[in-house]
Amino acid sequence: MPTSRSYRDSCAIARALDVVGERWAMLVVRELLLVPQRFSELRRALPHISSNLLADRLRELEHRGVIRRPAATEGSRVYELTEWGRELEPILLALGDWGMDAPQPSPPSALSATSVLIFLQRAARPDPTAPPTTCRLELDGRVWTVHLASGRAQVQAGEPATAAVSLRAEPKTLSALFADPATLERACSDGSIAVVGDLSAIERLLLAVADPSPSGDPTT
Repeated sequence: MPTSRSYRDSCAIARALDVVGERWAMLVVRELLLVPQRFSELRRALPHISSNLLADRLRELEHRGVIRRPAATEGSRVYELTEWGRELEPILLALGDWGMDAPQPSPPSALSATSVLIFLQRAARPDPTAPPTTCRLELDGRVWTVHLASGRAQVQAGEPATAAVSLRAEPKTLSALFADPATLERACSDGSIAVVGDLSAIERLLLAVADPSPSGDPTT
């Protein structure tokens, strides 16, 4: 059941934790940073949470004004961040930077598409003098557009109007390619990924992310 527990502490830190400090709450927020999602999509992205507990966290976050269900989609249970909820983004990103030195969890562990794409968007440093490149990524059944231009990467949900290349992969596979772009050819040949179009565009994307950056690999 949804919890109403409180630290009963007037400090703003304690009051913030009253809102988002319950287990799984911040990971729900993470999953909504890039795109609104349905209950089933959140459940798939967070495979180690039970359906009942996810429902509780969603009700709590909605009640506390962190997320909402757009009126037009109430029946399909689509959730999105409110403006106040979106203010958690820099806090989550800073927490991710801090967590780079934390130990890896015991297997089996999960890695969501959102996690990999957040890392991509933060870590990519494409050549600012290179012509813009658009890539189509398909991760966990959802399509994303990645646009490389002016030394930055921009990630958006949905199909690109045009793309130099399309790549389909599991999030962990793509994360492994970011860590070691030299394995791209092997991943293509063994079927770990499916690439259609200009393979060199994927190589440029991987190298842009693999270039050392303080915002490291989410699986490191």
